[in-house]
Amino acid sequence: MPTDPVLVVHGGAWAIPDDMLDAHLNGVNNAVKAGWNALSKGGSALDAVEEAVVVMEDDETFDAGRGSFLNRDGKVQLDAFIMDGSTLRGGGVGCVERLRNPIRAARKILSESPHVYFVGEGAEGFAAEHGIPLCDNGELIIPREVERLRAFQAHATEQAPNLFAPAISHDTVGAVALDAEGNVAAATSTGGTLNKAPGRLGDSSLIGCGCYADNDSAAASLTGWGEPIMKLVLAKWSADRVLSGNAPEWASQEAMNYLKSRVNGHGGIILLDRRGRFGISHNTPRMAWAFQTKQRADSGIER
Repeated sequence: MPTDPVLVVHGGAWAIPDDMLDAHLNGVNNAVKAGWNALSKGGSALDAVEEAVVVMEDDETFDAGRGSFLNRDGKVQLDAFIMDGSTLRGGGVGCVERLRNPIRAARKILSESPHVYFVGEGAEGFAAEHGIPLCDNGELIIPREVERLRAFQAHATEQAPNLFAPAISHDTVGAVALDAEGNVAAATSTGGTLNKAPGRLGDSSLIGCGCYADNDSAAASLTGWGEPIMKLVLAKWSADRVLSGNAPEWASQEAMNYLKSRVNGHGGIILLDRRGRFGISHNTPRMAWAFQTKQRADSGIER
């Protein structure tokens, strides 16, 4: 049965400062435009979430693609995942250092590999074999992040900072979509946490944790402090709440309450079902989001 398409995106949940609000709003609005363009041309929900996330990976405002946080060794290591709700196929990459758009490689894995997940050099090799150009890691590093890491590490010698405080940027990006065929999809991409240990994986690229999609329940993408989100497999938990009868608006709020009460975690979520109902929730001071339907479009930092 034909349905009206819906697209929702997020660009991180944390204490986004006033001087960064415009950049975040512009970023999520540009992402929605790209994803909606794919949907309006009859593209799939997978196409829409991929194109939306690519725009945010290319935007240095966010912790994804070029401009991401640097790890302890001063390198960018990226993770991404994409999932198709109609088939439950997924594709993910972890700890890649030479891909400008890891979500492109994740999509190739979903569509052209019997596997679900590739990491490090194996992921980069798969991408190159499938026509995705590799770059030098230095091309992903920007001066702002070099200085941020330097300042953080200098401060860390004086006292142990809380890497996961809500005031520390969690600008992971993501998108969920419903297409005209009634299928949902989700995608999430991140540079991870500032000063993370090399090889650390967060929730974003792990199926059911920071990203999940199932036509029978919902599509979800999360952002925030990865370790608590992983412990709760929160994307799948949230989708299951929809399956059991909760509207996505309520299920998304429940997820954030559960994250806080169970493991003292913080973050944000976007959740969308096949009926076109969606929820946008966070338990951080602010979250960048935007959505588009046939009837209306909106974006914001607080909701």
